[in-house]
Amino acid sequence: MAELEDPGAAPYGNFPNYYTFHSPETRISLLPPGHLMKLLNRRKAAEAPLLALDVGCNTGELSVGLYNHLLQPNTSSEDLHDVQFFCCDIDSDLISRAKTGNPFPESITFSSLDIMDPSSLDVLQHFLEKFGEARFDIGFCMSITMWIHLNHGDHGLVEFLKKLTTLCEYLLVEPQPWKCYRSAARRLRKLGRQDFDHFHTLAIRGDMTEQISNILTRDCSSELVHRFGNTSWDRSLLLFKNRSTKLPS
Repeated sequence: MAELEDPGAAPYGNFPNYYTFHSPETRISLLPPGHLMKLLNRRKAAEAPLLALDVGCNTGELSVGLYNHLLQPNTSSEDLHDVQFFCCDIDSDLISRAKTGNPFPESITFSSLDIMDPSSLDVLQHFLEKFGEARFDIGFCMSITMWIHLNHGDHGLVEFLKKLTTLCEYLLVEPQPWKCYRSAARRLRKLGRQDFDHFHTLAIRGDMTEQISNILTRDCSSELVHRFGNTSWDRSLLLFKNRSTKLPS
């Protein structure tokens, strides 16, 4: 039974008890109160909702935590917006649990969605169109880059990041370090499962925080605007801004 509780044993990172290992509070505590909201408000009219995309949301605890963080009480009254989250995961069972436990169903939408499926773009654009917007204000990509990389290869990782930066003005990324790749592959082998298709052929490897930063700045027209430090499990939180995002002077 212990093996089933190992998050690395899930081929897509779709582990049903993930947040017992990596609590949402550990990540959120690295984000200065009001910092993200202040950045987002610089380009948003007061009456317009702030739209957030959370990719790979699992059972939704971190999504709810991020929603609460954006609306925390110490945000000044003039900074308050309606905030709408679209949260997706490839695992329909995890999404079912997220929906059941959703404390803010009018503000947080959970959807079973494979972000690498081309049809996912239609779903996301439909959500944006409901609010008269073409892009999300911020996207959250929390410890899922490794799973995209292992299952879709180098090209898939680059295309994934390009897709997110096309969809989002800002992107908060938490890359997994290379040691997590080795651990995930080892756990699958230990369970007698088929190895990841791309693990042995990946050319993008090593310092994955640096590698993903390079992809975002070189290939995705983004710039790094803030490093929020590292979690207790040694993962960096990095905030990128799309270079096309216009801010008032």
